[in-house]
Amino acid sequence: MSNTKEIYLTNEGLENLKSELDELKNVRRPEVIEALKEARALGDLSENAEYDAARNEQAVIENRIKEIEVMLENATVITDVKTDKVGIGNKVTIEYVDDNEKEEYFIVGSKEADPFANKISNESPIAKAILGFKVGDVRSVDSPNGSYDVKIVEIC
Repeated sequence: MSNTKEIYLTNEGLENLKSELDELKNVRRPEVIEALKEARALGDLSENAEYDAARNEQAVIENRIKEIEVMLENATVITDVKTDKVGIGNKVTIEYVDDNEKEEYFIVGSKEADPFANKISNESPIAKAILGFKVGDVRSVDSPNGSYDVKIVEIC
């Protein structure tokens, strides 16, 4: 049994990771290998800043490649998105009960979360509060700033 936790991805998130992996393996990795060759050609490696920089970049790229490969191995791709209850892959409109302000969020796995694009993680306080509930339900959200109520207005 693996200690790695399951990673939820939308089809878009899966494709983005595959694309990034392809870029790292087929573009960035060869570029770094070439930079290492050029730096080695400059001579003494003990005081060669170009060589050190290329080695550091190589380590970053290789770590990211491993990270993405592990994510892809453990990914659960959300394909069957239902709109009767809130789930990962849904776009949800909620209304903050106290001020009647509405917000729309796309609920994604933690690796795809992007608050600036209104993509919130299924592990976020709002998502935890509304996952599994229906339109019209009012839920209490526990946040670091205190709790507040939201009403589920629409599920797409």
